[in-house]
Amino acid sequence: MNRKSSTLAIAVAIALSTPALPALAQSGAQTLDTVIVTGTRVADRTVAESQSPIDIITPEALQSTGTSELATALSRALPSLNFPRPALTDGTSGIRPAQLRGLSPDQVLVLVNGKRRHTSAQINVNGTIGRGSSAVDINAIPIAAIERVEVLRDGASAQYGSDAIAGVVNIVLKGSGSGGSLAVDYGQYSAGDGNKYQLSGDAGIGFADDRGSLHVAGQVSQQDESNRAGPYQGTSPNTGNFPDIGEKTFVVGDPRVDATAVSANLTFNFSDNVTGYANALLSNRDITSFAFYRSPNHNNQGALLAQVYPNGFTPQINQYSRDRSIVAGVKGSTEGGFSWDVSANHGENTLDFHTRNSINYTYGPGSQTSFYDGRLEYSQDILNADFTQALDWGLAYPVTLSFGAEYRKEKWKQLPGEAASYNDGGLGIPGSLFGAQGFGGFTPNNEVDADRHNYAVYAGLEADLTDKFSAGLTGRYEDYSDFGDKFSGKLSARYAFTDKVALRATASTGFRAPSLAQQSYQAVTSSITDGVFYEKGTFPANSAAARALGSAPLKAESSTSYSAGLVLQPVDRLYVTVDAYQIDIDDRIILSSNINSTPAAQALLSGLGLPQVTQFAYFTNGLDTRTRGVDVVSSYTVPFSASSLELTAAYSYNETEVKKFAASPAAFAALGITQSLIGRDEIGRIEDSFPRDKAILSGTWRSDRWELGLAATRHGSFTVRNSASAARDQTYDAKWIVDASASFKPSENWKLTVGADNLLDEYPDRVENLVNSTYGMMPYSNYSPFGFNGAYVYGRISYRW
Repeated sequence: MNRKSSTLAIAVAIALSTPALPALAQSGAQTLDTVIVTGTRVADRTVAESQSPIDIITPEALQSTGTSELATALSRALPSLNFPRPALTDGTSGIRPAQLRGLSPDQVLVLVNGKRRHTSAQINVNGTIGRGSSAVDINAIPIAAIERVEVLRDGASAQYGSDAIAGVVNIVLKGSGSGGSLAVDYGQYSAGDGNKYQLSGDAGIGFADDRGSLHVAGQVSQQDESNRAGPYQGTSPNTGNFPDIGEKTFVVGDPRVDATAVSANLTFNFSDNVTGYANALLSNRDITSFAFYRSPNHNNQGALLAQVYPNGFTPQINQYSRDRSIVAGVKGSTEGGFSWDVSANHGENTLDFHTRNSINYTYGPGSQTSFYDGRLEYSQDILNADFTQALDWGLAYPVTLSFGAEYRKEKWKQLPGEAASYNDGGLGIPGSLFGAQGFGGFTPNNEVDADRHNYAVYAGLEADLTDKFSAGLTGRYEDYSDFGDKFSGKLSARYAFTDKVALRATASTGFRAPSLAQQSYQAVTSSITDGVFYEKGTFPANSAAARALGSAPLKAESSTSYSAGLVLQPVDRLYVTVDAYQIDIDDRIILSSNINSTPAAQALLSGLGLPQVTQFAYFTNGLDTRTRGVDVVSSYTVPFSASSLELTAAYSYNETEVKKFAASPAAFAALGITQSLIGRDEIGRIEDSFPRDKAILSGTWRSDRWELGLAATRHGSFTVRNSASAARDQTYDAKWIVDASASFKPSENWKLTVGADNLLDEYPDRVENLVNSTYGMMPYSNYSPFGFNGAYVYGRISYRW
């Protein structure tokens, strides 16, 4: 069902009429005067003066819970950010995407120190939020390295280029030449699993008579898997993917993760006016998630499995992610108000896949049980030149002219696995599935070595036209080697009626280029749809298989955004913002619904060398959407004689409506396919499968020795649509999640913390329909915005100098 704009109007009215409650795990008094570097080229623009809505997330907020994941920490501080924790979704189980303002994970631009961060090589192709997207893996960045996170909740393609439709997340690294910290964490879920150990720290070093500074940080963590699978409740025991009745064989929960991440941030002042800088981030993560269980007679392999896995087996999908980035540049300024910044930026992500505890049926009892499945690689190289000039136009303040250019080259590779991971070994019984069970290897036919380049030029003007009125205008032109050119523009303004009340507004156009992964990825993986097991082929739009099935070449998404907001500071130490927005996106790139093969389609795919594929999907510019919403952020600090109380509150509401979706191609009718290319489940994923609203209330009391924190987050209801029947749709109720922590400082340097995330051990509603839950074995929805692991308790010992 489409969400109604009247609901949004009610949300806006409530937000404007409700007494101001305080904001987001951050102290408004401390962040209002923070000079921002995101969304503006003016050198001394602060949060309070910004023409666009922007949040500052402090390191204290990021470290206020027990998580080691940056995306999880941000989701607990930002009501506009959603970060589910899906399981049994192949690579997406290990590298999970987050969404801002209900849009796709790849419609958010991520920067580090103001420079574009590379995306992950991973592409999400299973039934989760962000299906079809290829986004930045922000969990590769250690929290210990972060000075603050600036979140621009506004379209910014005119300033930064592709992807900045929902907004921009700028991660600012610690850069001080002194000080540091060291912390040890341990925690586990109250259910007794998911144990996690972590060692993290950072340190600043000054050199060359304080002309230079180097700040390094690191994080090492080990997390065990969790499991919330249920017992099998069906009527076909020990067949296909089903165990005996009442038996638990699936592993549904967090993956097993061993992670290491380090960072370095360097600056050196060559002179009073010229500074060199560089930063590097490196991380390795060894991630093991789980595939669907195979019964002792799976694929009629009873005789074979009796020799290898007499009780059946659950394959393990292992991803080894290597993430590397380095940025280096020189910047300077002149006494005449001219500044410049020239930089080079390299980033890359490599994902190696293995399937373990598995078998290739066609190699008989001598089959290996561990397989190398292949590799995905993504890299980018960027050259940037940015300039600003202060102009005296006789106004109250100088006008800032900004202009610059960028060149970017991208590469994406898909490399095959070892032969046994995909081959037919010739020793199986008739009808044997071939390839590694659980996650078949990439074949030589899947091999891709794609690249493209683009260049961009931009120019903008920003000025305080009077003491009360500021405005900005920016335009950007980009040309891509693979799909053509795009122009984006943005107009923004802010008017301060008084020191306590200001109005701001923006209007912009933007775009998102189709990723190389979306244009190139091809694989065959296992899936279960409506309780039926399939071998699903995912095809790029320009592949022979997708073209034969009716696909068309991908083109860029385009967007038009508007926002208007109030900035209120009615009394000392109270800060409130209310921002409403609308984002129209045309030609949204999505992965089609999973289409079941007909005999004619099966014959076509067999002729193309894909005989095992019984279900398929391909990428398409399938949707036009409209997203409307409102964000409310407020903060208030109560000072006491020897302590303070920081009260915070924030609320986000958004609704997305599919305005138009692509019709099924003519090839479907010719092949006897009656399913829609874009089914009701896929439209539901865009419109309903995430909470339309989220509220965060928190308070932190601090004294010299003690710190007590309490936060409550309300995740609104969401609906999961079934692909086949509306009768099997389910709406999941809103839930409150409470986090609490207590810290004691025995000295100025030491800090001891105990805490509980999801203190009340809240779980999402169980999946009601037996088939939807795979006959009880997957009892919780992968769309739950807070996961389904229950309470997590932790302790932390930290030392700061």
